[in-house]
Amino acid sequence: GESLSLLPLIDRFIQRGLDVLVTSGTVSSARVLSARLPAGAFHQYAPIDAPKFVDRFLDHWRPDIAVFAESELWPNIVAAVRARGAPLVLANARISRKSAERWRAVPGAAKSVFGAVDLCLAQDSDNAARFLALGARCVRIAGNLKFDVPPPPADSSKLAEFNGAIGGRPAWAAVSTHPGEEDLVLDAHVDMAAQTPSLLTIIAPRHRERGAEIVEAARARGLTAALRSQEGEPRRDVDVYVVDSVGELGLVFRSVGVVLMGKSLLPGGGQNPIEPAKLGCAILHGPYVENFTEVYGELAAAKAAARVTDAASLARAAHYLLSEPSRMRKMGRAAGETVERLGGASRGIMTAVEPYLAQMAVAQQ
Repeated sequence: GESLSLLPLIDRFIQRGLDVLVTSGTVSSARVLSARLPAGAFHQYAPIDAPKFVDRFLDHWRPDIAVFAESELWPNIVAAVRARGAPLVLANARISRKSAERWRAVPGAAKSVFGAVDLCLAQDSDNAARFLALGARCVRIAGNLKFDVPPPPADSSKLAEFNGAIGGRPAWAAVSTHPGEEDLVLDAHVDMAAQTPSLLTIIAPRHRERGAEIVEAARARGLTAALRSQEGEPRRDVDVYVVDSVGELGLVFRSVGVVLMGKSLLPGGGQNPIEPAKLGCAILHGPYVENFTEVYGELAAAKAAARVTDAASLARAAHYLLSEPSRMRKMGRAAGETVERLGGASRGIMTAVEPYLAQMAVAQQ
């Protein structure tokens, strides 16, 4: 997610004629990036944060500027970049309250890391305040790059097959769910199915390796459940369909009108709702969204999102929207309009970074 949020900024760097190296640390991110990076940008795995590996990596690639996404700062990488004289920019900067508290417990380390950042471009005022408290020097509010990211793609033939398999059934999705939340979603399904027997609930867990245990939890409730990786498209008799594949949320968001964002029904800080909002989904979320207060606040103000607290309220909200398609579509349109209005961060970040790019151009002459 952090890497994909940089796509609009990467496009702008490439338009300036720059070569862009994008690093990440997981196989799944590498797969997604390989399909989404534009010409002129390429991916490598980030080095282990140990001096030997970091020095070898930087000596090979010799970056002129280092841009880190959100709050992914590693002490040895930061120190090595600074030692080589390359500007260090923290773009789309976000740090959760919990992470900030952990850093505050080691103030010396926090100051050495965050104080080394030349420019910190925070997503919003709350994050800006947390970075300032941790010792970051030049902090500005530039907005959230994720508002500028195109919605996740979906293969047109797969989308047609998926929608054909759903066949007009009332369907909703719970995405990026975490342990404990699926139980609430499944209980909500049972409540809703009493009124809508043909209901299809789609669950896309944050960690796809948990798919099998979710299927078992559904079957323990007497529901018919299936894994996408094992059974392909959802059959007509499937009640709960678990998407355990990589890079297919675009398919899910285009096939349903209601999406519950996970990591919010139980304490966890929430998940970013921008992608389903961009595709016109009505957004449901739990009470624990403190890591994304700005975007959820904007969606709530636009009546594009609704807060639920437990399985019963989730069932009521989802059932109401599925049984009132005009209301569901109105919420979805409001969600799309809201995130569109909040875009423009990539332009502001480029303006802020421009002095460093100008210095690079002079140095290379």
